[in-house]
Amino acid sequence: MEDNKPLDRFTRKQLRGLEERLAELKLKSHDIAQRIKEAREQGDITENSEYDSAMDDHRKNETEIADLEALLNRAVVIDKIDTKKVSVGCLVTVLNVTKNRESTYEIVGSPILVDVLLGRISDFSPVGKGLAGAKPGQEVTVELPAGPVVYKILSIAKSEEDEPAKPAKAKKSTKKKEA
Repeated sequence: MEDNKPLDRFTRKQLRGLEERLAELKLKSHDIAQRIKEAREQGDITENSEYDSAMDDHRKNETEIADLEALLNRAVVIDKIDTKKVSVGCLVTVLNVTKNRESTYEIVGSPILVDVLLGRISDFSPVGKGLAGAKPGQEVTVELPAGPVVYKILSIAKSEEDEPAKPAKAKKSTKKKEA
């Protein structure tokens, strides 16, 4: 692990979301157990597709529970998000100077939160590593497999964790004008 950074860092809100997911999975376990019981009551389970399906669901659910519990046990909570420089928990808007294209990325501290389509990138990704520590107005060169790319940091803000990291689009007002 580079720089001795913990692999899984979360804001309190992100951690609550993972804990809620774990609770949902545990509730689902009870439903799956009931399906297994009902399938067993049908008699011979050697060629019982309902039993096989329920057991497959049980294995998948239990694996996800175990993975999530392990993740939560090693999770580190980020209490303060520094918006003076690019770091985990930040929403950073950059100008790709090379292509003259603006993008917004949410820097996340765990691979489980990465979603490139929503603009969520890990601080261990090439772009995340390259932007780490940069300040507004600063230009950084990031080495990518396709070659170097120059980014200019336009702004840094605290991440709106429930929202995708893409720039907000203007919304049309639904209010009617009064005469």
